[in-house]
Amino acid sequence: MTDLLFPNYRALPDGFRYYEDFITIDEETQLLNLISKIELRTFHFQGYEAKRKVANFGYDWSFEKRILTKGVEIPEEYGSLVRKVAGRLEIDDREFAELLITEYPVGAVINWHRDAPPFELICGISLLSDCVFRFRPQDKTKRDRKLIFSVPLKRRSLYSMQGAARREWQHSIPAQKQVRYSITLRTLKEKK
Repeated sequence: MTDLLFPNYRALPDGFRYYEDFITIDEETQLLNLISKIELRTFHFQGYEAKRKVANFGYDWSFEKRILTKGVEIPEEYGSLVRKVAGRLEIDDREFAELLITEYPVGAVINWHRDAPPFELICGISLLSDCVFRFRPQDKTKRDRKLIFSVPLKRRSLYSMQGAARREWQHSIPAQKQVRYSITLRTLKEKK
């Protein structure tokens, strides 16, 4: 397992971490088998139907109502993955409040955004194919083509975002060339 911090990208956001080959081929196969047994629903965002399909467990943020609700518990079948991610990031696995499974068909994109406001640490595991993860500053006055960074996310890799990477930067994923799945884990912000 490599902790690759992209030395050629000195300006990548603080708080972004990447771990290539985080899960094994066998673990990926088991996760894809689990995913094949759940119902994925079309993702709706502010009145639009996205090309991707999702299943949420734990807490869920409604983009339509702008509220956080408690949903179905994170299935224990994903427990070993949750514990492995938590171990790598040196946090308590019970801190993960949401597990989101997403299917990206060919041509699916994720437009520029920051993740929903109630969440803090964001982690993602890529399954079945690679993708490109792009960053740009959240502050419109700092946007410049030179400040868009593309980071390859390899199949079976793990990334995490917190701190500045979470608050001060937006991210996006260009159109998928192959079907891809991801498992996203999120922690909630501490209540003040």
